[in-house]
Amino acid sequence: MKALDPLSQFGLVHALRQRPEISLISDTDLAALLPGLSTDQRTAPPVVALIAVDSLDTGAVQVLRNATQRGCRRTVLIGGTIDDDALMTAVELGVSGVLRRTEATADRIVHLVQAAAAGDGSLPPDLLGRLLGQVSRMQRHVLAPRGLSHTGLSDRETQVLRLVADGKDTQEIARELSYSERTVKNVLHDVTSRLQLKNRSHAVAYALREGLI
Repeated sequence: MKALDPLSQFGLVHALRQRPEISLISDTDLAALLPGLSTDQRTAPPVVALIAVDSLDTGAVQVLRNATQRGCRRTVLIGGTIDDDALMTAVELGVSGVLRRTEATADRIVHLVQAAAAGDGSLPPDLLGRLLGQVSRMQRHVLAPRGLSHTGLSDRETQVLRLVADGKDTQEIARELSYSERTVKNVLHDVTSRLQLKNRSHAVAYALREGLI
């Protein structure tokens, strides 16, 4: 748990230390605990970094990055001001849950921490709507004009990977999509190079695992 000012830190500790659902740990305890997490993830308790900031400025972003680098893969953010840019930044940094400071009761914080510990994400409904709106605008105005989707694959790349997943060879894919065999090979080469994959089978496995096709 980390707040960027002493008063917020005191308030969070006071609000949460009596809650039996969660256990507060210090930075020192965290440093001792995280090596154990890497050795046996099945029995180790989930660790959630709880970070309270006024705004998601450079200092706050660094705190979030530090938490991730130290091994906290689940992060909950309490913010005083959460505009659209801050929301996108939080998502890009892998934040699991976001809560406004004005809505941060002990019950809500505990609920958010428990959701993050279970691997779930949580956003206030209006923030979720704003986030989806941003993703939609990005798709329409940035990705679509370039022939890309939010998956990072173009329509042509997606089509080719789906046919590879169906077991078709280069010649069959070229015939079905009315491409030359050279084009099909170039598409697969571009995908494997960009995503740093070994071969077409690896590309298909990656795309299926990530839900891209």
